[in-house]
Amino acid sequence: MVDPKNSSLYGVYGAVAAIVIGILFSALFFGKKRGKIRGVPIEIGGEAGYAVRNARKTELVDVPWKGAPTMAHLFEQSCNKYAHNRFLGTRKLIQREFVTSSDGKRFEKLHLGDYEWETYGEVFARVSNFASGLLKLGHNIDSRVAIFSETRAEWLIALQGCFRQNVTVVTIYASLGEDALIHSLNETEVCTLICDSKQLKKLDAIRSSLTSIQNIIYFEDNEEDTFSGSSSNWTIASFSEVEKFGKECPVEPSLPSKNAIAVTMYTSGSTGLPKVEEKRGLVKNLFHFAYNRRLAAVKGSWLGAWGLEKLVWDTVVFKRIRTALGGQLRFMLCGGAPLSGDSQHFINICMGVPIGQGYGLTETFAGAAFSEWDDYSVGRVGPPLPCCYIKLVSWEEGGYLTSDRPLPRGEIVVGGFSVTAGYFKNEEKTKEVFKVDEKGMRWFYTGDIGQFHPDGCLEIIDRKKDIVKLQHGEYISLGKVEAALSLCDYVDNVMVYADPFHNYCVALVVASHQSLEKWAQQAGIEYKDFPDLCNKPETVTEVLQSISKVAKASKLEKTEIPAKIKLLPDPWTPESGIVTAALKIKREQLKAKFKDDLQKLYA
Repeated sequence: MVDPKNSSLYGVYGAVAAIVIGILFSALFFGKKRGKIRGVPIEIGGEAGYAVRNARKTELVDVPWKGAPTMAHLFEQSCNKYAHNRFLGTRKLIQREFVTSSDGKRFEKLHLGDYEWETYGEVFARVSNFASGLLKLGHNIDSRVAIFSETRAEWLIALQGCFRQNVTVVTIYASLGEDALIHSLNETEVCTLICDSKQLKKLDAIRSSLTSIQNIIYFEDNEEDTFSGSSSNWTIASFSEVEKFGKECPVEPSLPSKNAIAVTMYTSGSTGLPKVEEKRGLVKNLFHFAYNRRLAAVKGSWLGAWGLEKLVWDTVVFKRIRTALGGQLRFMLCGGAPLSGDSQHFINICMGVPIGQGYGLTETFAGAAFSEWDDYSVGRVGPPLPCCYIKLVSWEEGGYLTSDRPLPRGEIVVGGFSVTAGYFKNEEKTKEVFKVDEKGMRWFYTGDIGQFHPDGCLEIIDRKKDIVKLQHGEYISLGKVEAALSLCDYVDNVMVYADPFHNYCVALVVASHQSLEKWAQQAGIEYKDFPDLCNKPETVTEVLQSISKVAKASKLEKTEIPAKIKLLPDPWTPESGIVTAALKIKREQLKAKFKDDLQKLYA
């Protein structure tokens, strides 16, 4: 019999013993593990440069899955193979609540129910029904369908339904303004538009400007959603009605060929970085010790390579974090937004699984390079995918050469089966950045600057169009500086501007309400409203000093640190036309809108 009074003591002793063992093992086994070759140089046609292929494949992979030359074929194959497995999980909206945050901003909070799952087989049936219903509604397979909606289960079902009948899909951001929406729909001559029910009012306002729309299919947000459309000549139906049409009158599928155009995309990107608060006392100290030891393992200790250090610290410290996420996480992917090295290390360690970074563009069909599952390095995007080659081409004006040592550098050029056909109805731009070499391979010039590491992994280091030459010959990478300054607590958004006729740069800074008001309260600054606070000289000085510290911590050069700034109280939104739908800044539009402010900063 175990004395209950002593059982808790055994638990404490066990935990302490585990920690001591972890420390001893960490101290005894500390060395470097050898790297793995992930990409290898290759001689390839086209413009001279330093080219690399994936180390696992000697030839480019055209069709990675046997019998599945297109997404439509692969989807059907997967649904047949995993018919009884869970596929799509949806949570119903229970309640909407409007909440005011501590910085005074009002936002909508949604209360959702439990997940309701559909299997691969059930989803495939819905896809087939929608594909048939789309044609029964009157859509011509030679015309385009546009999806204008936030992500949801029906979005994927609609996409695959269109693929099943070889219908080209146009994807449009749900946050686009009226002018951009009109342009997108008219330019691609969309016949059928699929959208959220809440977007119907926006369509009603621009109806007279839409030249090709014939059918509207809307997603029901709840059972009460209806839309009569009595005042239009459009055919209007709910998504469930279209599925019903197809179920009652099935149509044979018309799967696409490998060379058919699947999607025309209107896209953009965004960046971000999580901020983490620390625990206190013993828990904080134990966490930091465990974190630092696991960091050493991730960076290359022998013990880490064997998995022992991971086992010890994951069991003692990090297990609770993984459990909060369900305990089944094996791998994480970050795409479309670069992670800092510190953030990537933090996630790798606390989650106990690698988080890989990928690199690609719409023009390369999303993927071009991708970190492999066993690569815990940070700041890199992995080797080229097996479907493409990546080549660096020297950019002499910017000082990036493939002859650079120790690492070759240059503009990133992607070639292979994944490179898209070009820009829709824009032959001039297509010719500018798409090139076909003497062997018939298509290459896309990305405008990004990269360098290859000895193991064949790519690192993104700059962007051609964001580089400005100052009066005395120094180069400034605006994007790099903006990424560094965005780490400042006072900064919600930022645009750096460099006039080539001066020897310093300046910045437009969208101020953080919460951080700046907190500072003002602590500093005893009186102000009537937030714009007044942003205009006060002492506020500008505080923010300028803070971003200078962040810039120096990021190892920016003196010429890269803004000498002057303009604080802006209002956020930049897609509706204003100065950021994209994904909140990426539109540099030229910002320069035009704040022309007077920029001139004053250089006065």
